[in-house]
Amino acid sequence: MLTSASHLVWQKYGDWKVQGGSGDNIKYSSLKQVDTSNVDQLKIAWVYHSEKEDKAKFGPMECNPVIVDNTLFGVSPRLKLFAIDAATGEEKWQFDPADSIGNKKWARSSVNMNRGVAYWANGDDKRIIYTVGPIAFAVNAETGKLIRDFGVEGGVDLRKGLGRDEKTVSISPTSPVMIYKDLFITSGLVSDATPGHIRGFDVRTGKQKWIFHTIPYPGEKGYSSWVDKTAYKRMGSTNAWSGFTLDNKRGIVYAGIGSPTNDFWGGDRLGNGLFGNCIVALDAATGKLKWHFQTVHHDVWDMDISSPPVLVTLPKNGRNIDAVVQTTKTGFVFVFDRETGKSLFPIKERPVPTNGAALGEKLSPTQPFPVLPKPFVRQVMTEKDLNTLVSDSSYQDIRKRFKSYRSEGIYTPPTVKGTIILPGYDGGGEWGGPAVDPETNILYVNANEMAWVLNLVKQESGTRKSLTNLEAGALLYNKNCMACHGQERLGSGDNPSLIGVEKKYKFAQFSELLTTGRRMMPGFAHLSKTDKLAIGAFVLNLKSEQEKLYTGTTIKNENKAKPSYGSTGYNKFLTKEGYPALSPPWGTISAIDLNTGEYYWQVPFGEFEELKKKGVPATGRENYGGPVVTAGGLIFIGASADGKFRALSKRTGKTLWETDLPAPGVATPAVYAVNGRQFIVIACGGSKWGGKSSDAYVAFALDDK
Repeated sequence: MLTSASHLVWQKYGDWKVQGGSGDNIKYSSLKQVDTSNVDQLKIAWVYHSEKEDKAKFGPMECNPVIVDNTLFGVSPRLKLFAIDAATGEEKWQFDPADSIGNKKWARSSVNMNRGVAYWANGDDKRIIYTVGPIAFAVNAETGKLIRDFGVEGGVDLRKGLGRDEKTVSISPTSPVMIYKDLFITSGLVSDATPGHIRGFDVRTGKQKWIFHTIPYPGEKGYSSWVDKTAYKRMGSTNAWSGFTLDNKRGIVYAGIGSPTNDFWGGDRLGNGLFGNCIVALDAATGKLKWHFQTVHHDVWDMDISSPPVLVTLPKNGRNIDAVVQTTKTGFVFVFDRETGKSLFPIKERPVPTNGAALGEKLSPTQPFPVLPKPFVRQVMTEKDLNTLVSDSSYQDIRKRFKSYRSEGIYTPPTVKGTIILPGYDGGGEWGGPAVDPETNILYVNANEMAWVLNLVKQESGTRKSLTNLEAGALLYNKNCMACHGQERLGSGDNPSLIGVEKKYKFAQFSELLTTGRRMMPGFAHLSKTDKLAIGAFVLNLKSEQEKLYTGTTIKNENKAKPSYGSTGYNKFLTKEGYPALSPPWGTISAIDLNTGEYYWQVPFGEFEELKKKGVPATGRENYGGPVVTAGGLIFIGASADGKFRALSKRTGKTLWETDLPAPGVATPAVYAVNGRQFIVIACGGSKWGGKSSDAYVAFALDDK
């Protein structure tokens, strides 16, 4: 018989109507039909091909679906919204945002990333709110048709209402909106010229009801933290791109906010720059700030908060305290009282290196370090940490390179010669976020351990009276594109090479891509037609345009008396063989007791098949997407680059079951039941690492006997 407390837990976490399972976002299911004794008997229950197995439309999917009234709602690689029978995978309807007949006003064929949708209902009015690029759609949850009296013809243009010229801003929310009563709340992926303000909209009409300025206006809290008092007019990013968590009872919405523009050079945005890198608690009805905490001061390492926080209740000093817990790219875990923002574990401001910073930069002399829990990833790389699994010649190569870089810990100043970034740009903890078992308060978080190299490059001056399109295009490329695609356009990190891209894109297509963005690439709507032509002349090798005079104003006669720096790209520190230059583990899952701040266990997560065949113990691999923990004693997780779906014992971290997916499941699973049968479903689109791709959602269950 269930105790009262257990019954409440079962009621609260027995379904999956919200991304992450609940407004608490703890990714926990109280279902336990599948448990440690029978998980090895899981079979595929159904497969849904969201693009009808059209390989030309396969691609990464990061969607955590929601399930309401035995209907599963999700999004395809090409951002088609669909409803399927949650027990069989049989399609009920699809809404295609590119359909110019059913969606005449807002038809869009661009491909941005989507991590989920939101469901809202009031009587017979049942709707899905989801975003495609800059448009928030309201779709009838039963018919798949646009709700025409929402916004304009069923859509709201999120470029409007930000306090900037809507023609120059670019916004593409990747995470689902959060529903609070009759409001939906959003921020999103934005360009460097677009502020990531958090806003609340009426879920029925689409009318904007409130705005919280993440780059404060005069008179607002945080305004004085920017040395440049015009920052609110021109700076961008500082966005809650990873989504939201909701305390529905208190009416508080929580968000983790990313870093301001520019990711690696802060000479143009001196000061701590609130609300960059902050956890914020807002009144969900009004957007009023209740409290905040900044996890990184004046971030120049791209250590933005990469997932929404989770809500738990912890015993402290003889009483239960409702808390909010934030994991981060840095590997730190911050734990606060939900109402006051007071930390439940000590946090110390410690000195960090500032010597050798680039000319014009002014780094924060201290950064916040939680005493507990300890970081769940390494934060310092020394010569002793180099990868010794490779040949001696390969080892000597990475050793030589390592000695040429600065590597003094997590907040080593960025340099022209190269600075080791560890944890890397992708964490530590990533956008999947952690799962928490509310019965034990053990937090489970998967993480990357990959060193990257940050190289600053001084921006060239564009002060000559006349420039050709080729010359201007090179300068504009360095300013807007180099950080992702590299100084030589060879690609960097997980971003593709642009060499030979003229074979794939005509200029008209290239110009549209610059405007709309694609997947995790933001749009550059602030660029003029002349600027796009110049970049096209450079990137697409448009001979007929290269020698013509550049007639734009973006870079002509710029005042470059003040130094400015960009980055050569997102460069992983790898061996010649393509393995991380850092010694294993390269991916982990950690179990942390939030009651005490102590570790329960940590295990490598993921493996390289070729190393496994050589007898090398599991090394772990890069992983994106979060875990789900269940009352059946299990952790379900895809996420890894090795393309497997696993069930681990939540008590020990031991893998109890694994299977190969059609393509890597770079997404968070969902757990639900239909007619007493438990299902675990995951989107399997493939990943940014290349390799297999798909359009499949795959659901697992025990045999239905």
